[in-house]
Amino acid sequence: MSMRVRWEGDAFDPGCPTRVVLDRLGDKWTVLIVDILDSGPKRFNEIRLAIGGITPKVLTSTLRSLVADGLLEREVFAEVPPRVEYSLTDLGRSLQEPVAALRRWAEANVAEIVDSRDRHDEAQASAGV
Repeated sequence: MSMRVRWEGDAFDPGCPTRVVLDRLGDKWTVLIVDILDSGPKRFNEIRLAIGGITPKVLTSTLRSLVADGLLEREVFAEVPPRVEYSLTDLGRSLQEPVAALRRWAEANVAEIVDSRDRHDEAQASAGV
C-alpha cells in the first residue's frame, strides 16, 4: 500500500515537483489534446487528425504521460478490433478553462508576436549580430 504525500507547491524551488507539472502543462501537445478532448472522448486517430502535425510516436508518448498524470482516462472497449478512447478526468477537466484561455490568447496575439520577432531579427541582422 502506498502512502500519499501532500505537497505544498513552490514552483520557484528547483526541487519541487511543481516544475514537472508546469513542464507537462507548458507542452504544446498537452494544451491541444486537453482542448480537443473538451468536446468529449476521442480515439487516437481522431486526436491525431484534429491536431495535425503530431507524429504517432509523440502522440502515443504524450497520451501515456497524461494518463499517468491523471489528466486523461484511457478506456479499452472489448470489441474486434479493440476500440480505445481517451477522455478527460475531473482533474483534466479542471484544465479546460485555463487551456482554452491560453489558446485564445495565442490566437489573438500571434500577429503582433510574429511582427515583433521579425523586427527583432531585422534589427539583429542590420547590427551584424
